[in-house]
Amino acid sequence: MPVNPEAVGRSYGPFEPYEVTRVKIREFADAVDAFSGAHRDVAVANAEGFADLVAPTTFAVVIAQRAEFHVVTDPEVGVDFSMVVHADERFTHVRPLVAGDVITTTVHIDSITQRAGISMVTTRSELADADGAPVSTVLSTLAVREAA
Repeated sequence: MPVNPEAVGRSYGPFEPYEVTRVKIREFADAVDAFSGAHRDVAVANAEGFADLVAPTTFAVVIAQRAEFHVVTDPEVGVDFSMVVHADERFTHVRPLVAGDVITTTVHIDSITQRAGISMVTTRSELADADGAPVSTVLSTLAVREAA
């Protein structure tokens, strides 16, 4: 069964805030081989003009995927996660994420296109800081194959 195209325009959230921590930044930097000292050493981050450790640019996906979970588990959307292949990820940053940030996320279903037994589901996750100021936007596209 294809993903429900009537789900386009739905929004979810904002969700429980995500606290960006030094530990999470260091773990993510290790996982993606981001070698900047500003990801690991507060003194280096301060010398580069950051208030604390700065997250690698793709760290925003950690936060966005927590919100996207609500899309893929919504039975009215109809995503069979066992049939999902990640197709694309794009980031627009207003400012870097740093340790100590408390981020809320709202996710929107921007488009669902269907062709050749595949539904392409594009979501937009809007990340905002504790004051409500925008931090990052993450566009994610999932390819959802229909069951044979």
